[in-house]
Amino acid sequence: MKREAIRATVQAYVDAVGATDPDAVLALYAPDATVEDPVGTDAHRGRDAIAAFYAKSAGYHNESELLDCRISGDNAAFRFRITTTLPERTVEVTPIDVMTFDEDARITSMQAFWHTSDYRVVRPR
Repeated sequence: MKREAIRATVQAYVDAVGATDPDAVLALYAPDATVEDPVGTDAHRGRDAIAAFYAKSAGYHNESELLDCRISGDNAAFRFRITTTLPERTVEVTPIDVMTFDEDARITSMQAFWHTSDYRVVRPR
């Protein structure tokens, strides 16, 4: 598997999350993928469950930036910043995501490491 293809998928994921585009995020996943976001919660399995999970973000105004990415074999671990503007405030969190990929660089599993205590208020309303 090419590192460049995995890196491109990671960047496309960060961009789609930042654009709050659930369809674009879902397109990056393999049909039988899993999402555990955050780690320790029940995993979302398969396209329907993953689509429902990401649909919750529709309507938010996000900005995102890939900060760091490490690729080893068919795995990537990366840190990114996401800033979300909510009606009552703007918050920022910097999760660390760990993903595995298939031979077409589609995501087969994703684990997001973060906790609500990691949120930082950027601008109160």
